[in-house]
Amino acid sequence: MSDSTKSLPKPVFVQQMRPVQKNIPQLKGEREHIWRISQEYTKENKVVFPLSFEDLKVHAEKLLADYHVNPVYRDYTAVLLNNSACRDILAGIPFERRLLLLPKCLRKEDSCKAPFDEFGLLCKHCGQCSIQDLQTEAEKLGYAVLVAEGSPIVMSIIQTGKVEAIVGVSCLCVLERMFPYMEGAAIPGLAIPLLQDDCANTTVDLDWLWDVIHLTSEDKTYRMDLDGLREDIKAWFAEESLAQIMGETQNKTQEIAFEWLQKSGKRWRPFLTVCSAQAIQGTDEISDDLKKLAVAVECFHKASLIHDDIEDNDAVRYGEKTLHEDYGVPVALNVGDYLIAEGYRLIAECDIDAKCKSELLQLAIAGHRELCIGQGTELSWMRDPQPLKPVAVVDVFRKKTAPAFETALRIGATYAGATAEIHEVLEKYSESLGIAYQVRDDLNDIEGEADDIHSMRLSLILAIAHEKAVKDEKRLLAEVWTQKAPVMENWEKIQKIIEKTKAVKRATQLLESYKEEATNSIRSIENHTLKGLLRRVISKIFNDLEIKGWCSEFEARNAASRETSAETVAGSKESNTSFSV
Repeated sequence: MSDSTKSLPKPVFVQQMRPVQKNIPQLKGEREHIWRISQEYTKENKVVFPLSFEDLKVHAEKLLADYHVNPVYRDYTAVLLNNSACRDILAGIPFERRLLLLPKCLRKEDSCKAPFDEFGLLCKHCGQCSIQDLQTEAEKLGYAVLVAEGSPIVMSIIQTGKVEAIVGVSCLCVLERMFPYMEGAAIPGLAIPLLQDDCANTTVDLDWLWDVIHLTSEDKTYRMDLDGLREDIKAWFAEESLAQIMGETQNKTQEIAFEWLQKSGKRWRPFLTVCSAQAIQGTDEISDDLKKLAVAVECFHKASLIHDDIEDNDAVRYGEKTLHEDYGVPVALNVGDYLIAEGYRLIAECDIDAKCKSELLQLAIAGHRELCIGQGTELSWMRDPQPLKPVAVVDVFRKKTAPAFETALRIGATYAGATAEIHEVLEKYSESLGIAYQVRDDLNDIEGEADDIHSMRLSLILAIAHEKAVKDEKRLLAEVWTQKAPVMENWEKIQKIIEKTKAVKRATQLLESYKEEATNSIRSIENHTLKGLLRRVISKIFNDLEIKGWCSEFEARNAASRETSAETVAGSKESNTSFSV
């Protein structure tokens, strides 16, 4: 099957959004910020597991005051402080000695056909909710998994003495009731609070939970400060640091090129190069050669942006004039070409063996070639724009965006001496990651100024809307895409068609699907550090996506949990879970 005929992935479960709950941060970025400062606090104040709940509340109040965080997040912060205090302990406990406890309220209550027994929900693996994927992955690692209410079942399991650590998902009120049992037994547990606590169709931060399930001391990335590393890499592109890596500027072309390299940017590509090398080498050291490779990758990227801006006739980049607007097209073209040459120069100057250097240059050449083919496909379409099916738009994304991620990751991996099997995984991973990245850009675009649609560039949103539209609405979108009807004059109609065809919802499902494909692609990796890194990269790149809301408390339903004897639990699960000794 050719790339152009590949089908789109099956949509995955997308979390339902509901009204905000005041005591859990609304934004993923806020939740990650509180987690980071909780780690800093436990380290600086030598907070040692186990802790009483009262101690945790005192620490939480002090942390909130010290870091000027909203006091409404006290209980949430207490949970994170406990997580931070026992994280290293849990990481050292084998998977087969851990329990994953999931709440039954993650299921879609109206359509779930799964029955209950004395231990909880017996998942039918229908794919309608996140329980199936979480249970399957955890059991594959060796966990015992229960989908049941919290405190009574936890108490019973702890009393068996056959579980040494718990990963638990629940609302804050149930976590609080569970805590004394775990504290009394000194059982390390990492808790992931639900984003709602109304006991029906609830959601959880799946990225966070996935990371916790895979947490192991063999994965060195959980100790790595990826945010700090990214900030360090950004600092390499300051004027003085750049001069140390690339040499002093000696002419106007170099000055303009260095000025462009210093412009804002997320620096994802050099970050990926450094991280993949460190993960495979198992070290956090950064050699001068690795710095050169990372900067080379950014040179290629910045050159592509210069050329893209000219080809797309864009006037603004990073909130400022594009290079060709500032200096004219001839100068901008020359600077872009110069940066490509600089990228190859930096690779060639690395003090590494000839075979590795040859492989690095071949990777850079192949990535450059594929990006040109992908960009050329879009440019050719723009000369004679016609309505495209979503699968065709995704295919352009695959050719245009994925090679940049693949090149960045594989250059770092090659430098570190990765095996052919790892390179094969990185290729598949990069394809899904690159497509997801471009789909996310389309979603951000439609929620902002919709520049791509207004400029009549390839848009997945418009492709989905056109495919789903009928009659006059389909005809209008076709005329807009073929430039027979003006975009701006018909923009309100286009927006209504997009809404009617649920194009944004479908694109969001595709985003989640490709993120899931990226996650699935790394399952065969045996290097825990590399596997952990690649999983965390997905969270880092997409962490600006917002959970839009939560609903209110209905704690009473949580109280209706059933008592289960320890002997029954141990006996029933003996044959196929980690309760056996």
